[in-house]
Amino acid sequence: MPLTGPAPISFNPFRRLAGDLLAERRAETPFPPGETSFSVRRTRGFAQNPLPILLDGYERFGPVFTMRVFHGNSVFMIGPEANHYVTVSHAGNFTWRDGHMGDLAALLGDGLLTIDGEFHRRSRRIMLPAFHHEAIAAALTTMNAEIDRALEDWADGARIDVYYWTRRLALRIAMRALFGLDPAAAGARIDVARSFEQGLGFWARPYWLQVVRGPGTPFAKMQAARRALDRVIFEEIARRRRSGERGTDLLSLLIDATDDDGESLNDRQIRDEVTTLLFAGHDTTTSTIGFMFYELARHPDVASQLRDELDTALAGERPDAALLMGGKLELLEMVQDETLRMYPPAWIGARKAVRSYEFAGHTVPAGAYVNYSSWVSHHLPHVFPEPEQFRPERFAPEAKAALPKGAYVPFGGGSRICIGMRFGQLEVKAIASVLLERFEFELEPGYELRTRQMPTIGPKYGVPLIVRRRRRAPTRPVPLAA
Repeated sequence: MPLTGPAPISFNPFRRLAGDLLAERRAETPFPPGETSFSVRRTRGFAQNPLPILLDGYERFGPVFTMRVFHGNSVFMIGPEANHYVTVSHAGNFTWRDGHMGDLAALLGDGLLTIDGEFHRRSRRIMLPAFHHEAIAAALTTMNAEIDRALEDWADGARIDVYYWTRRLALRIAMRALFGLDPAAAGARIDVARSFEQGLGFWARPYWLQVVRGPGTPFAKMQAARRALDRVIFEEIARRRRSGERGTDLLSLLIDATDDDGESLNDRQIRDEVTTLLFAGHDTTTSTIGFMFYELARHPDVASQLRDELDTALAGERPDAALLMGGKLELLEMVQDETLRMYPPAWIGARKAVRSYEFAGHTVPAGAYVNYSSWVSHHLPHVFPEPEQFRPERFAPEAKAALPKGAYVPFGGGSRICIGMRFGQLEVKAIASVLLERFEFELEPGYELRTRQMPTIGPKYGVPLIVRRRRRAPTRPVPLAA
């Protein structure tokens, strides 16, 4: 059976608004209890800092409640049982594409993030070989080369915004690993990075600007960035089909990949999948490194223990994939897990109910927007005591194994668990191990962390660090600017 994609999504905000309000009025059963009246204050608060609002909703109404945000009601399901229900045990009750995250299709197209059902299952199966253990391990060579390049300009005592530094680095790694393109190459290829960043900038704008359409609007600029991105990608796909040139990058693998029925992805589907992974890969790694080094700068004792672990395991050598992927750097694994608990990049899982269902004593009507939230669930004190505290020991092997099912879901779960999870984890550990081996850090005086939530969690004003050469230098040469 041919791989046929889904019907196009309408990005007309007025059609979406009218449809949502009409569906809400036609709901055959009442929404679960909650804050259902329109509130500018609540809407503004949700856009700026949703965590305390949703935690308050959980305390007042329990694990399933309704909240009117912007123009319509949304149902929120919070806690381990809710996470497991939505992502694993009753995933068939929901669609992803019809939820609010389907809006990402305006830039990303119909990739794994914005498709459902049989097309999602078959597309994912085609892509899986690119994320087998051996393929991910092979990407470490690219990661190391780009990390060394990105560190060439670091100087002793310099101020480095590690979030924006990692953003550039992770984008270069993603472009090479996914597209097989040199980001610094001359000509049109340099537009891939620039166009992608311009496209993502749409979600950094205030919500009221995101719904405006017409020339010069953020939406128009995002669409222009998509067209520029498409020109480069489609030209590269056509060139490789003509020439037969292939590499180890995802684009090359997808051009030739087929599913069990011998069906392959067409050029549009390849473009959508690679662009989706470009987004997911570089944005999540960037945020995780930024938040990790924010916490390590605030907890120098943990950073010191990490350096001791690395010094013992590496003896000045570069860690190989077996060490980074094998769980042998136990403290580094725990620090990564705790960072993702406190700041899961994909903080909300937006769905739409395809049928009415019951959960925790309440009925959720068919057609309702439903959201689970890893960020909120990871901050429930009865699951993670003192959730605002950075405590990597929560994820010691025995403690992690004892967590309730669905308690820790930074990468989602079930059939929609992030396909690039292991690639991202390897990338984070590769970057972190080099930075810890070579430098010591402290936060810029006066800095206070603030987060933004769209489309993923990130530090709103970056993470500025003062970096210094380690007092006890590693045995391998370290490139440092004068």
